[in-house]
Amino acid sequence: MAFFDKLTGTKRPQGSVTPLPVTDVINALLALGNASTPFRVRRALSTEKADLIAECEVPRVGVTVRTQMLIVSGKHQVRHLDERWENRSANSAHRQYGRGNAPAVYRQWESRNDTEGRRHRIEVFRFDTREVTDPLRDTVLDAGWTWRGVLKL
Repeated sequence: MAFFDKLTGTKRPQGSVTPLPVTDVINALLALGNASTPFRVRRALSTEKADLIAECEVPRVGVTVRTQMLIVSGKHQVRHLDERWENRSANSAHRQYGRGNAPAVYRQWESRNDTEGRRHRIEVFRFDTREVTDPLRDTVLDAGWTWRGVLKL
């Protein structure tokens, strides 16, 4: 079971944490999407198969990250499905889609000369998909709930 949990990104709360009510968990997750985070959290539309959606667009590297969350109150679980779209060309003709627990880091580099005239590569931009999923996961775990990764909601 532990191997599959690692594969899906499932985490359980520490020891004897008393689970909070479902409304507190939902409100805590909705409160995460503010100006200090790179993503927003919203209630899912009736056509979506989730209760909450966290979305993040990073146009600088052409990436869209979305985490769908389904609240299973009887088991004190938040089932989540991570999805990612990446632009592979300038005109967005080749978008690549991925789902599941697969953290990724996107970087942009520039070449610059130092004071002695030598060229160096310097990282000028960095985005880690865990900047979206880690705060969501930590909020759920702090509430005493299980953060269960799935491949289909």
